[in-house]
Amino acid sequence: MLNLLRKDFIALKSTLWLGIMFLAVFSVAFIPKLSSSIHLVGIYTAFALLNQGTMIDIKNKNHNFLITLPVKRRHIVQAKYITAIVYTLFGVLASFGIHLLVKQSFPALNKPDYSVLDILVPAGIVLLLASIYLPLFYSLSKKGASVINVVFLIILLALAQPTAMLMNMVNENGFNSIQALFLMTSILLLFIASCCLTIYLFSRKDL
Repeated sequence: MLNLLRKDFIALKSTLWLGIMFLAVFSVAFIPKLSSSIHLVGIYTAFALLNQGTMIDIKNKNHNFLITLPVKRRHIVQAKYITAIVYTLFGVLASFGIHLLVKQSFPALNKPDYSVLDILVPAGIVLLLASIYLPLFYSLSKKGASVINVVFLIILLALAQPTAMLMNMVNENGFNSIQALFLMTSILLLFIASCCLTIYLFSRKDL
């Protein structure tokens, strides 16, 4: 399992600059204009990294090679889900740090105060998207990758307004710790169920 995780991070090492570029471009594009920029920058950066990781697998035909080794398919899938969590944490926490810095350095932008929910909500959205994206990727792989990417690009673009509305509703109505715990637990359970489904689909797939 550790070697599979190392494989993902080594593969992305040569394109690490893309993650930083995603973060910079999204920050420049959204921070001056949108009050919900902290959420969108985190979501877009994290999902872009996840997408980059899957595209590297397709480009290098990693799955075709890995199944020839004494490696279980479920470990291949589990490693990808763990890296999805890492991408999520990187994107969301990096966005949070940048927005705190911008808020202190450029008070004229009038950015709102940030809370733990500004980390939990975008992280939950990314994990929710990954729970849908990864089963599709592992079941369709190269043949359907371009279609999947176009569909999720449209979904990401359409997320801007609903995310802003969701956060406004949360801020206006309040969101207690029990509700936050229930929401995150539900998303994590869905993420785990998605992993089990993906393992089943990938185990039956003929590569």
